[in-house]
Amino acid sequence: MKDNIVPHNYQISKNDRRQRNNHNSFLLWFTGLSGSGKSTIANVVEQKLYQKGIKTYSLDGDNIRNGINNDLSFSPKDRTENIRRIAEVSNLMIDAGLVTLAAFVSPYKKDRDNIRTIVKDVNFVEVYVNTSIEECERRDVKGLYKKARAGEIKNMTGISAPYEAPENPDIEIKTEEESVEAAAQRIVDFITLKLKLNDE
Repeated sequence: MKDNIVPHNYQISKNDRRQRNNHNSFLLWFTGLSGSGKSTIANVVEQKLYQKGIKTYSLDGDNIRNGINNDLSFSPKDRTENIRRIAEVSNLMIDAGLVTLAAFVSPYKKDRDNIRTIVKDVNFVEVYVNTSIEECERRDVKGLYKKARAGEIKNMTGISAPYEAPENPDIEIKTEEESVEAAAQRIVDFITLKLKLNDE
């Protein structure tokens, strides 16, 4: 099949789009347990970037699992495929010149390493939203932990499936010690230099 794929050379490049947008494009990847605050923080970060005139797009379980990945379960194999597809979509977003924010549990280190390979390490910023399982269960915003404890959900990360925490994330957010606003501002401050265009 690959032998029959011939890429078309388009005249407008990623660098052209970055120049037009007047900022760099890359992937902000938020990882952490369900209920850790990934999407909440990503949402505030996106608002702050939008206010600065940065062109963005957010990916999360709702707009991915309800569409492009609606054929996948939560088995380890399908979780890996879920993340692979999200990485490929993110790569297209980066090519389009957008700062892409992705908030997914993404429990396996090998899958997160694969994201780096797909989008290239220079385009990847890993944000570890570090919240204890006890706090995530206390919040239980989607009622998933209650269902998992009742045996209604299998392969629940943190309960019946593992979460492999990042060892060297670019940013670590401890939500039990830091407000959403402070965390979001710290992320924006961290990527400020990365947003600037290089002379390419």
